[in-house]
Amino acid sequence: MKKATLLLCLFASALGLRGAEAAPSYSVTVDFPYASKYVFRGVQYAKESFQPSVELTSGNFYAGVWTNQPITDNLDNEIDFYAGYSLPLSDVVKLDFGGTVYYYPEADTSVYDSNTFEGYIGLTGSVSGFSPGLYAYYDTTLEAFTLQGSVGYSVPMESAGTSLDFSATLGNVSPDSGDDYTYWGMGVNLPFKLSEKATAAVGVQYASTNIDSSDDYLWFTAGVTVGF
Repeated sequence: MKKATLLLCLFASALGLRGAEAAPSYSVTVDFPYASKYVFRGVQYAKESFQPSVELTSGNFYAGVWTNQPITDNLDNEIDFYAGYSLPLSDVVKLDFGGTVYYYPEADTSVYDSNTFEGYIGLTGSVSGFSPGLYAYYDTTLEAFTLQGSVGYSVPMESAGTSLDFSATLGNVSPDSGDDYTYWGMGVNLPFKLSEKATAAVGVQYASTNIDSSDDYLWFTAGVTVGF
């Protein structure tokens, strides 16, 4: 929790800088959600967690920090630093590419790497209300290639001032050594606008894999997002 407090202080500092500029050419988004499980690519990494993040966007460039902070212990702390560039190819398709450093402060370095680097490239779009995406990732430290497809669809609920945001994901992880596996998941989120700049959301997610020893995971999320 000390790390979560430190990150929030950094977020506040970033927001202070944002407010001090008269005509900023960038925007900052701060997110502070709770998740009853932390599941990544079909595999559970931690139980109940806070997952604060901050992202800065300037034109087509973006960079941010995402973190998982378990509530019950610090053994599964994770801090991800990422940056990328989103290039419009047409009115409905964008090319997105960048990289992520995954950092595990509490990792046993005699067994695991304390950090890894993963590059990515993908296409995102918007077609008849659907938002499909296709990404390729390669972790140069773990020597693992991941191909992931996703699609989202939002159903407006104007009378309630919200919407039902559905999502589905299908991917495959293929390491240079070892067995590959396929994962899939789906979810639905319900956002509520709190103000012009703040939104609250609750959701439920499901994920699984074809790994023989794996489980099916169902978890809940709730959080607040603020944009500046």
